[in-house]
Amino acid sequence: MAMPANDLTLPRQALPESFFSPALDGSQGSNRASGGFRQIAANTDVEAIRLWLAEYADSPHTLRSYRKEAVRLLLWANHSLGKPFSSLTREDLLAYEAFLAQPHGDWINPLLPRTGADRRLFDGPLSPRSIGQAMGILSGLFGYLVAAGYLRGNPLALRRRKSSRNATDKVGVERYLEQELWQAVLDFIDNLPRETTRECQHYERLRWLFRLLYGASLRVSEAADAQTSDLLQRRGNWWLRVQGKGGRVGDVPVSAQLMADWVRYRQFYGLPTVPNRLDSSPLVLSITGNPDRTLTPAVIYLLVKKVFLDLAGTLEASNPVAAAKLRSASTHWLRHTSATHQADAGNDIRFIQRNLRHVSIETTAIYLHVDDDARHASTTGDAIQKP
Repeated sequence: MAMPANDLTLPRQALPESFFSPALDGSQGSNRASGGFRQIAANTDVEAIRLWLAEYADSPHTLRSYRKEAVRLLLWANHSLGKPFSSLTREDLLAYEAFLAQPHGDWINPLLPRTGADRRLFDGPLSPRSIGQAMGILSGLFGYLVAAGYLRGNPLALRRRKSSRNATDKVGVERYLEQELWQAVLDFIDNLPRETTRECQHYERLRWLFRLLYGASLRVSEAADAQTSDLLQRRGNWWLRVQGKGGRVGDVPVSAQLMADWVRYRQFYGLPTVPNRLDSSPLVLSITGNPDRTLTPAVIYLLVKKVFLDLAGTLEASNPVAAAKLRSASTHWLRHTSATHQADAGNDIRFIQRNLRHVSIETTAIYLHVDDDARHASTTGDAIQKP
């Protein structure tokens, strides 16, 4: 349910002042506007950014993405430069852009948690595309605060706009798992210990979660929001109704095998195994199977990430390339993996587009690798590798 415009509870919880230095709150920032009519009452950087986030309260996916970029820049400015957000200059933002391409030290320390004030904020260097997206989001933030009369200027307004690629120049997506590596993930989960009740609960949840994310091509936020009532049957076929980015609603085919996996998962917890339009229990339950508790996207992300990291550790000696790929992998890779495997299996690109709820078929086309495989084999004389 959308948050009222004047209710800042969600962003306040998401962006607590305790994360940042009180001495660098921005109340005396060198880029603070003086004079004129202020559109907002905020007097610190966190308060101002929290208000900006509140503008996106009705779009959870966008809110999470924007919050992440704001927190990263605020913490970097505080800890690396000893500056508040409202004192950042164009030179500072150039340094930050370079930092995103090569974060170091505790910023990427895998021993640090992914949540809390002392968490690590990166898994590794950002790709040029991700850096461009991050800087675009931050430019929007600066622009908003200038328009609100909080800042005098937008230091990212000076950023050179690099020419974007034509849609026909897009290269194939690379953040996916080949069939063999995807099977290794499933095998790893199936070999998890199941001696105690807690271990059995953990195993059943992971087994279902990975199959759901892959089988329905879901974003992590979509998996967190999905309920039993979203499972629909038409003409003998099962579908999952999904509300995705931009509030777009679409129905995703659910295979007989995925339904059988859901039934198994529900049976484990002694829950009804026939979908009911009045059943609001989440598709992914808490570890104890409480149907009244939901998981956040962050928890789902961490569950998936830990499996990838643990499997990477077991493969390090025998297959360092696969191990490195798994260390970079995240929940969104399962969506990419699903789409790529559908394309490799010959599924019509129009169907894949609808399964992913893409607006443009050109976005879906990046998952087509068959022509590349054939071109490589024809050029090098090597046999086509099975996906």
